[in-house]
Amino acid sequence: MCWCTIELFLAGGGDVWGAIVTSTVPLDPFAACMADERQRIYQRLADDGPVTRIVMPSGAPAWLVTGFADVRRAYTDLRLVRTASPVHGHIEQVAPELAPAMVNHMLRFEGDDHARLRRMIAAAFTRHQVDTLTPRIQRIADDLLDAIETDVQASGNAEVNLIPAFAYPLPMTVICELIGVPAADQNALRGWTETVVLAHFADRDTLADAVTALVGYLRQLIADRRRQPHDDLLCALIAVRDGTDRLSEDELTSMVWILILAGHETTVNLIGNGTLALLAHPEQLARVRTQPALMAEAVEELLRYDGPLALVTPMVATQTIQIGGVTIAAGQIVVPALLPANRDPEQFDEPATLDITRPNNTHVAFGHGVHHCVGAPLARLEGRIALNALLARFPALRPAVPVEQMTRLPNPALNGLAALPVLVR
Repeated sequence: MCWCTIELFLAGGGDVWGAIVTSTVPLDPFAACMADERQRIYQRLADDGPVTRIVMPSGAPAWLVTGFADVRRAYTDLRLVRTASPVHGHIEQVAPELAPAMVNHMLRFEGDDHARLRRMIAAAFTRHQVDTLTPRIQRIADDLLDAIETDVQASGNAEVNLIPAFAYPLPMTVICELIGVPAADQNALRGWTETVVLAHFADRDTLADAVTALVGYLRQLIADRRRQPHDDLLCALIAVRDGTDRLSEDELTSMVWILILAGHETTVNLIGNGTLALLAHPEQLARVRTQPALMAEAVEELLRYDGPLALVTPMVATQTIQIGGVTIAAGQIVVPALLPANRDPEQFDEPATLDITRPNNTHVAFGHGVHHCVGAPLARLEGRIALNALLARFPALRPAVPVEQMTRLPNPALNGLAALPVLVR
């Protein structure tokens, strides 16, 4: 467990921070990797108050918002804006000349710019459009499970790591096909994105190389599609850029990057975390096995219980505001924390309990308001298909190691497993 300095806000005091007490305690949720350690640390921070002073991995001080109502309020408070400054800083620091090609996307903008960028892809992710992908997603899931079964039969080894064998390639294939990334390029793309999302936990030189390769690839892919257009989302975005000039070239590359990243990483974690949660709760697993129609409800509970995102893009206060009774000065950073918000006892009965039939399950795993994830319908569909297919194919599926030995990837924003070893026979 990593040690960090956490500054806990105490109500009262005359200056803008109130009274601050600083203590060195093992409360670093970003590097917490063992089993449910991350959830326990966030819960400890939430127990100390709805708003906590914390230091981000970049070294930037920030206010961590953990309460459900306060997180939703932060999403809709117009005095809090997504920041284009290098709060995380890893991309800007390692490749300042390439950063504009990756950071000019809708997650970093507010108001008209955000609405303009969101509009350009929203039509591709409506419930109707997403539902048309059902047969293809089912085929991808079945093919991956066929490959697992074939490997197990050939090797005689029933142990499988479900992250690289199933949870990762399913959504990666779906989003790459939707955008128009050739299948032959997906492995290289996967390697670069895995390095970039490690952020400050990646080796600096390795990160710089990955950013350079990724931006070079995106620019070349766009150039290729300009010469030879296809019927895909990338060519639709290029047409917008080249036709009405509503996208800059950096916005175009950034849009493709964030679609690839958000289009697979969250679903990888939904499938991985969801499978682990069900395996750790046999009674809930039994219910969804015998009643596959419950999977839609189960996915919502899995998103709440152990969601794919821990934090969202940092915000900056444009004026002095109050959140959770805490005064936050203009210019200070605010980070809504989704994991503790989705286990807030003020919002959810028995929040630490997995209940796949939980009523009124209004979680914030996909954000809230105008920043609600545009790809949420696709992620939900992929999650339902993947989990139902997996459970149907392998009735004896169980963890290959004790659940408490499962590890997670260190990351300030994403909440995903490093591996998910299971026995399929």
